[in-house]
Amino acid sequence: MPEELSPKRIRRRLLELALVGAVIAIVVLIGPGLGDLRRQIAHAQLGWLVAGVALEVLSALCYVVIFHAVFCPRMLWRLSYQIGMSEQAANSVLSLSGTGGLALGAWALRRGGMSTDQIGRKTVALFFLTSLANVSAVIAFATLYAVGLLHNDRNAPLTYVAGGAALAAAMIVPAVAALLRREPSAVRPEPGRLGAAARFARRSLAYGVRDGAMLLRRGSVGVVFGAVGTMSCDLAVLAACFRAFGHVPPIGVLALGYLIGQLGGNVPVPGGIGGLDAGLIGAFALYHQPLAVTTAAVLVYHTIALWIPGLLGSIAFVQLRNTLQREREPAAMCVPLADPIEAVAVPAGAGAGNQGG
Repeated sequence: MPEELSPKRIRRRLLELALVGAVIAIVVLIGPGLGDLRRQIAHAQLGWLVAGVALEVLSALCYVVIFHAVFCPRMLWRLSYQIGMSEQAANSVLSLSGTGGLALGAWALRRGGMSTDQIGRKTVALFFLTSLANVSAVIAFATLYAVGLLHNDRNAPLTYVAGGAALAAAMIVPAVAALLRREPSAVRPEPGRLGAAARFARRSLAYGVRDGAMLLRRGSVGVVFGAVGTMSCDLAVLAACFRAFGHVPPIGVLALGYLIGQLGGNVPVPGGIGGLDAGLIGAFALYHQPLAVTTAAVLVYHTIALWIPGLLGSIAFVQLRNTLQREREPAAMCVPLADPIEAVAVPAGAGAGNQGG
């Protein structure tokens, strides 16, 4: 197991997050100039916060659904739950800007019997599909504002810049993946570990994006439901938190503020604390939403989005380790993991060395 994923390291991260959360709570409770924020929190409607917790559980379960659909539809749901939830816990508690969950998933899948090549490709496919849901939502809402079906755009330049950037990304990423697949056979591969790592990364990106696109073209219900459900339920958590404080932005502002603000979560700090909060508060401020209500809603939202996957995933991680340790032959336990994605065609006459592509 990678050292970053050791139980001791994860327990220490959880304690660090609890300490940081306690410090933030103390500052909110006694800090000067935060009277409006304290009043908002004091008058929060508990029912909406409970609804937010339930929606976050649904969001986490939707991630398990897309994980199951991408890596192997025949995988035991128990194993899919343990790995998918563990990934979300790692993303919550590790300061790796979201890569902690991918590393944990790769370790578990390798122990379960999947080849390294398949792990790389399917991990890229999963990341591509979940990111595509967010990118598509930005494009959709910017388009709805542009054609006049949505009104009250509080910051049109930001909306259209975000929509344009999302559209460019949606076109560039598949194009780059296609370009990477056109590796000239005459090019001599670089020797050593660095060259091997570069080839692995290149193949994972090139064929992982293609695998994800093929799953979409096949109309995989699990992929569509999982990707859209993960994003939509998490967005609904934020809406419930706003509602708890008596204010909900217009649907377009809510969605775009959420999607743009999520970029702050890429700051490599444990749990995205500080980065995600600043990103969301800043995005909603640019859309001219009330600062006190927004700050209260974002802080509560982040608490729910951090601790629900963190706690559920930590339990799942213990179960996952026990599952892998209990099995003397993990590859036999996870036979479906070794199956390639059926939609990937092997060119006629290709040699054994090309079968991974």
